[in-house]
Parts: sequence; structure tokens; C-alpha cells
Amino acid sequence: MSNLLRFVLKRLGMTFIILIFVSIIAFALIRIAPGNPAMLILPDGAPEEAIKAMEVKLGLDQPLYVQYWKYISGVLKGDLGTSIIYKIPVRDLIFQRLPATFKLTIVTMVVCLIISIPLGIIAGSRQGTLVDFLATMFALLGQSMSTVWMGILVIYIFSVKLNLFPSMGYGTAKHYVLPAITLGYPVAAQVTRMGRSGMIDVLKEDYITATYAKGISKFMVYTKYAFKNALIPIVTIVGMQIGTYLAGAVVVETIFAWPGFGQLIFQAVGTRDYPLVQSCLLVSAALFAIVNMLVDILNSFIDPRITLQ
Repeated sequence: MSNLLRFVLKRLGMTFIILIFVSIIAFALIRIAPGNPAMLILPDGAPEEAIKAMEVKLGLDQPLYVQYWKYISGVLKGDLGTSIIYKIPVRDLIFQRLPATFKLTIVTMVVCLIISIPLGIIAGSRQGTLVDFLATMFALLGQSMSTVWMGILVIYIFSVKLNLFPSMGYGTAKHYVLPAITLGYPVAAQVTRMGRSGMIDVLKEDYITATYAKGISKFMVYTKYAFKNALIPIVTIVGMQIGTYLAGAVVVETIFAWPGFGQLIFQAVGTRDYPLVQSCLLVSAALFAIVNMLVDILNSFIDPRITLQ
């Protein structure tokens, strides 16, 4: 059995165990939280008998261990349950919302990397110059600003004052701009900073001096030799952020009314939709674990010294 296959099987086994723990924690937390789904479904002022009848219908009158066993046994069969509020299978709801989140993630990361990687290379190779100073300020500002404040700021500037882009909704290219800026700027700042520091460290290595001695151009040295070795922390950061976005960019999708997976999580928690909350958290954990596994595999290809264990 190859090392890669052994690594994948091992990580999938670990992911399965993690998902069991996540399901237990999600099941417990949503039931500890205040609120009763039966009361949310029924009209205000519903009599106690109607609330009890709805709890029986939803299975909330059963012992907690019975409720958990029914849920997890269904999950193992591919059945995530039925949404209490939406009245449709949870699996269908999640599949309806994930494409919007996937699209936003792809647009955000492509724009982010197009800006941050060249900026990090240039700043690291021209330490102490004006470009380096501007790149450092760009990174510092991006990492200092909260997502909520960033979202409010771009809405105020580009939507309210300049009226260039819509502040909410989904469907056209313009709708991607403000959410992508809000999501991507902190990541672009982090990638720029890591790229700069990585380039500075790598350019001090002896093998870089040897490449100059062979007459290789600076452009080739920076892009082919130096940046490749500075790439591993960047890949790790980007992979973690992609996992986070796919698992649900709750704040950004809520601010911009983006009909994605993150907004679905927010709505599920607000309505105490037990099956939906539990399944969303389970899918989030699975997506994050899979993306991190792929990042580890990619790092091993970038640097052969990294072994998959």
C-alpha cells in the first residue's frame, strides 16, 4: 500500500471519529440552548396541550439518548433528517445552499491570490523600499480589521455613497464584489505578510547565492527557486481559509444576504431547527477536515522532505 493511500485512509478514519464527537457536541449544545422548536412552529399563544402534541410529533418527548441514536443511525445511512421549519429533507437544503458558498469561495480566493502573492514576492525581494512599506501597511490593515466592520465599511463606501455595487443579494457578477472584498482582504493581508517573510528568509539561503553565481536571472530566482520554498505556509493558510469558507462564512453571508451555507447555519440556529443545525455542523466539520487533508497532500508534493504519516 502506498504512503499516500495509507495517509488518506488514516485521515478518513480520524475524520470519522471527529465527526462522531462533533455530532454529540452539536446535539448537546442545541438542546441546552434556550428555546423550543414546537413553540416556534405554533402560533403565538398556543395552548400547552398543542405544544405537547407538537413535541410528540417532532419526537422531542423521547429521552435524549433515543433522539441521538435515531439521528446518528439515520446519518450513517445517508439520511440527515427533515428540517423542522422548512419541512424538506436537510440534505436537499444543504445541497441547495452549498453551490452559492462554493462560487463565492472560488471568486474570493482567486482574486485574493492574484493580488497577494505578487505583492508578497515583490515586498520580500525589495525589503526596505516604498513597495515593501506599502505592502506591510496593506497587510497590517487587513489583519487588524474585523469582518463585521469591513463589511459595513464596504457597503457604506461602494453601495451607499458611490452606488457602484449592490449591498445584498445573489445572481450577477456585481453581487460578488462586496462579499469577496470582505472575505478576501484579511486573507490577502495574511498571505502577503507570509509571502514577504518567507521570501526574506529564503533569499538568505546559500543555494540562492549559488543560483546567482550560475547567471540565472533575478526573476527566475524569485519565482522558481525562492518562492517555491516560501509557498508551504501560504498553502497551509489558504487551505485553512478555504475550509473555513466552505464550512460556512456565517457573518459575511448574513451581512450581504448571500443565500449560502453560512446563512443557512445562522437561520437554523435562530429557529432552533435541531436536525438542520446538527447536520450543518457535521457537514462543516467534514468539509474542513477534507480540505486540510488535501492541503497536507499538496504540501508533500511541493516539498518532498515532508512525509505523509
